[in-house]
Amino acid sequence: MKLSELKMSIIWLLVITITTFIGSSNGVAVMSIDIGSESMKVAIVSLGVPMEIALNKESKRKTPAIIAFRNGERSFGEDAQVVAIRSPQNSFSYILDLLGKSINNPMVQLYMKRFPYYDIISDDERNTIAFRLDKNTTYTPEELIAQILHKGKEFAENSAGQKITEAVITVPGYFNQIERRSLMQAADLAGIKVLQLINDYTAIALNYGIFRSKEINDTAHYVMFYDMGASSTTATVVSYQNVKTKEKGFVETNPHVTVLGVGYDRTLGGLEVQLRLQHHLAKEFDALNKTSTSVFTNPRAMAKLFKEAGRVKNVLSANTDHYAQIEGLVDEHDFKVQVSREKVEQLCSDLFERVADPVKIALKTSGLTLDVISQVVLVGAGTRMPKIQEHLSQYLTVELSKNINMDEAAALGAVYKAAELSKGFKVKKFVTKDAVLFPIQITFDRIVDNKVKLIKKSLFSKMNPYPQKKIITFNKYAENFQFHINYAELDYLPANEVAAIGNLNISTITLTGVAEALDKHTKDGAESKGIKAHFAMDESGILNLVNVELVSEKSSPTPDEEEGTFSILGSTISKLFAGSEDKDKEAKVVENLKEDVKPVHEESEYPEMQKEADDKTKKKNESTVTEDKVANKTEKTEKEKKATIVTIKEPIKAIEDKLGPQILSGDKLTVSREKLHQLDVYDFEKMKRETALNNLETFIIDAQQRLESEEYAAAATAQEAENILKACSEISDWLYEDGFTATAEVYEQKLSELHKMTKDMYERVYEHRERPEVLKGMTSALNASKTLLNNMRNLSLTGDNYIQVKLDQLEKVIKETQEYYDNVVKSFAGTSLHDPVKYKVRDIANTMAVLDREVKYVINKLKVWTPNQEATTNQTESTNENATETKEGPESETIPKSASDSETVKLPEESTADESSTHTQKPVELNTSEDSIVIPENNEDRSSHKSTQEEEAHQEL
Repeated sequence: MKLSELKMSIIWLLVITITTFIGSSNGVAVMSIDIGSESMKVAIVSLGVPMEIALNKESKRKTPAIIAFRNGERSFGEDAQVVAIRSPQNSFSYILDLLGKSINNPMVQLYMKRFPYYDIISDDERNTIAFRLDKNTTYTPEELIAQILHKGKEFAENSAGQKITEAVITVPGYFNQIERRSLMQAADLAGIKVLQLINDYTAIALNYGIFRSKEINDTAHYVMFYDMGASSTTATVVSYQNVKTKEKGFVETNPHVTVLGVGYDRTLGGLEVQLRLQHHLAKEFDALNKTSTSVFTNPRAMAKLFKEAGRVKNVLSANTDHYAQIEGLVDEHDFKVQVSREKVEQLCSDLFERVADPVKIALKTSGLTLDVISQVVLVGAGTRMPKIQEHLSQYLTVELSKNINMDEAAALGAVYKAAELSKGFKVKKFVTKDAVLFPIQITFDRIVDNKVKLIKKSLFSKMNPYPQKKIITFNKYAENFQFHINYAELDYLPANEVAAIGNLNISTITLTGVAEALDKHTKDGAESKGIKAHFAMDESGILNLVNVELVSEKSSPTPDEEEGTFSILGSTISKLFAGSEDKDKEAKVVENLKEDVKPVHEESEYPEMQKEADDKTKKKNESTVTEDKVANKTEKTEKEKKATIVTIKEPIKAIEDKLGPQILSGDKLTVSREKLHQLDVYDFEKMKRETALNNLETFIIDAQQRLESEEYAAAATAQEAENILKACSEISDWLYEDGFTATAEVYEQKLSELHKMTKDMYERVYEHRERPEVLKGMTSALNASKTLLNNMRNLSLTGDNYIQVKLDQLEKVIKETQEYYDNVVKSFAGTSLHDPVKYKVRDIANTMAVLDREVKYVINKLKVWTPNQEATTNQTESTNENATETKEGPESETIPKSASDSETVKLPEESTADESSTHTQKPVELNTSEDSIVIPENNEDRSSHKSTQEEEAHQEL
């Protein structure tokens, strides 16, 4: 592992604190999927794993975003790339940019020009496209992306070792509403719960800021990220700043990253360079006149040239020249030609002129100048090209930085966001504020002087932050009416980018039941305050119509009489979340719409702070009212009372008609789900069958090789060996003839039969290998037990019946164990290796464990043993008579001279025998590979003990 990667892992470990996930015994995990047009990266966060990139089956960190179908089977990644060489029309890549587009979209037309071998058809019902694989099979871009996402989900689950359903998915920031909805649907088809779609540049900025959080302070500093990927280029200006916010009554200071400006080019990337180099190589081959037909007419040859062009392009980023070579390009003719970096730069000279355009647009939309940008960070594989860096350096006055992981920054930033949004993790808060790239407006018709006039109102302006809620109020409407949601002026974008967005009309909203609602409120004596339409742009950048309602107000002198408790509560909650009005916008709306529409309101981002301010104002007003009352105490009570305003809300039915390309719905959605489910079932059965076949083949080869060794040959009888080899040979022949297409169940059955045939032989070999070590452990256990027993006998404490019984029990167990040991040794001394095993390793270990427990039990009992008076007196007299013989030093055992001095024989806690004895024995500790006698330094007393050794052994086992 590189030092930088090690540091990164440590930082993630410090930043993320994993908390307990209640209600799940298997823990919790979340993932991020950074899916691009060319490749896919997957990152995970799970218990014990702060952050990491999930590896694919080839143990690589990046997987080609390609899927292929051939002979009824599908493949992904590098396997699909192999299919792409042989059958390019059956292998699909660079499909992300096709989501949510009609067949006449410029991006679709460009795709068809780049890859002419695909059969792309129009889905007129949804106004989108589909790939026709054969006359009965078609795949929509959503279905293809869903399968790639599902494969990424498998990578994450294999790395985490558990199921994962929640994810944050990166999305190009220039994706419009239908493109984002299509990607969300693809994730749903893949069985993924999307916590959020995060713009790729926002994920990169978050990842960059996390590692530099200490550098962020109260003063905003600005950074630009320049990301050139496979198919597009994006320049993003962001600000980093610590901001104080109040949530749940507490003021916190957290770092914020805010997107201020974005510029992009959908078609400027490494793919265009690769395609131009591919065409150059094709022309070079045609110039050799090796074949009668042009290589451009051969899809397979063009696929080979495309792959080679990608390899050469990457090599030339670090070298000035390189050879492109392909074996058997066309009609077994080889191809080899030298390509220089200068030649590639010449082929792409017009592309390099567009390098600085995204930077200019990003600065324009942010309202900043280059002199305030502190750093320009390069991201994406395309920025590795020296010519790209050269053109950027000519335009920018800031040094280009490469201090970020170009390939994995977006995936790691997105997985950090996933951990934050998940309920199972607690992370250091880092607030991200994204911005709207395409302004959205509301339009509706107004009749003025018998003429229809189109009224426009901006709902979300360019670079407005989101997530955000907004409200627009319509006045003077007494009948049902319509309004439209469209993209606003996009004059800051080039004409080709505006065309790539597609249909600029998002939806039409039809309101019904307006007259009925007005009549109902009028009868109640309420005054209409207009029809309010509530909109919300969520964290994924998707606009939703939340609800539409008629709002009226009426006066009530007595709240208790005119308004119920629940109505008051509803009104209070409504006012709490309604937020404050933007006075500047209100003036502008009034000017534009006269009395037909009220301004768009932005709901407060931090309602608690707004509530606190409102409370202060309310208290101030109440204080003023109290002073006025004191000053005018002589006035009548009726004049002091003020009428209470009651707000009444009536839902208005709103029907939204989505315009332009549509996502899958109804029967088509059901068919898509069933289609993908059948593919998943097929792949599962295929994997199960391949695993069973591999296990069977491996077992056969292993069994045959083992029987060739002396050890296994001796452990099997001649008949056994012959039967096993015969069965292996028959099954092996069957596998390569009729059994090659058998099911997994058949393979598993035959493997089970082989297991039964070889079970006894394998068991005998195991017993033969392990038996010497177990017997060695038993010998050590017997020696240690006998030593302990002899030492206890030498203490001359046998006058006490209690200790005598315990020692007799130990002696009995030692004797039984010794007899068992002798029988085992004798039994195996006269038997062959292929004879049935009478004494198994497991039984020997269990017998040794009985002795081990008995020794430990005796030691624990002796620690708390108190001899009777007579035994103590006799022992004291015996000790006095032989005092000169037993005293060896200061560590000898001290025995009192009379029973009156002490009634307890003192035994050392850390010794297994009396150290005062002439046969002093130190603690014994023996270790073997199996169970062994271990005389510990400190043992706890056994809570209960059976009267006989057999009962105790039964209980313990």
